[in-house]
Amino acid sequence: MEDAVQLRRQRRARRHGREAAIIPFTGYGSTSWIRVLARVVLAEPGKTAVQPQQKVRGWKSFFALSIADPTVEVEVDGQRHTVTGDRGGVVDAVVQVSLTPGWHTLRLSSEGSDPVEAPVFIVADDIEFGIVSDIDDTVMVTALPRPLVAAWNTFVLDEHARTPVPGMAVFLERTAREHPGSPIIYLSTGAWNVAPTLTRFLSRNLYPAGALLLTDWGPTHDRFFRSGREHKRNNLDRFAEDFPRLRWLLVGDDGQHDEALYRSFEERHPDRVAAVAIRQLSPGEAVLAGGRSKVGAQHEGAPWVYAGNGAELLDQLHDKL
Repeated sequence: MEDAVQLRRQRRARRHGREAAIIPFTGYGSTSWIRVLARVVLAEPGKTAVQPQQKVRGWKSFFALSIADPTVEVEVDGQRHTVTGDRGGVVDAVVQVSLTPGWHTLRLSSEGSDPVEAPVFIVADDIEFGIVSDIDDTVMVTALPRPLVAAWNTFVLDEHARTPVPGMAVFLERTAREHPGSPIIYLSTGAWNVAPTLTRFLSRNLYPAGALLLTDWGPTHDRFFRSGREHKRNNLDRFAEDFPRLRWLLVGDDGQHDEALYRSFEERHPDRVAAVAIRQLSPGEAVLAGGRSKVGAQHEGAPWVYAGNGAELLDQLHDKL
């Protein structure tokens, strides 16, 4: 049903002159491959899709009309590659390339659209440390599980009205600085529709740059809403497979499922976890979040630390990484 509605909307928009435009996202990869992330939508002629630096009210992002199964041309280091997106217009594809470690820029285009640039971070072959961080209630206060609060934060507020968690930007930035060349990946259950808003929020609050991995909005073939836990679990396993040398610092909070997910990942890949840092919600935030997780920290393996802010987490992890 969703596909039929989207197809009808796409045909109508094209009749009114709308054209393909690309919203680029930050990617990552190794010296032999890159993960290209973007979303293809229909935009008015002469106008580009929403860019990370543009200020747009949250609800407008969810009314952007995506192109189903788009074809995207990727240009990197003078080479051209062709990738395809999914039914929601999201491009998540791996391209085989040969690049030096550090930041690079991709050029993306679709259906003859104006090329847009997307940053991609290349991890050196000898790097052994990386950071994976949740977003909601970990780096940004959202009280996500409460439906009305989540709807307000997602559809109404812009990033200037969102509150960063105290000390978390410094915690991530200093940890990354102590491990030069390490990748930083923000893994969230949020929808790709709000990626530009989240990117602006992270940049404005001085969080270190990194890839953003979100989920598609809407139903799947067997459920009305996508599973956020499955999304996180699958990507964590993918990190372990893609970067077999890396040990990860896993950062989350105790208000959703982060503790259980990280514990499960450590059980499956015990040698891939350097440490786990859990931000403890305040009593008020815990009420909004529906309570705290019951997973305890007492176990053998990588160190787990708990604190209410980034400064305390940084102090506890100082001698453990």
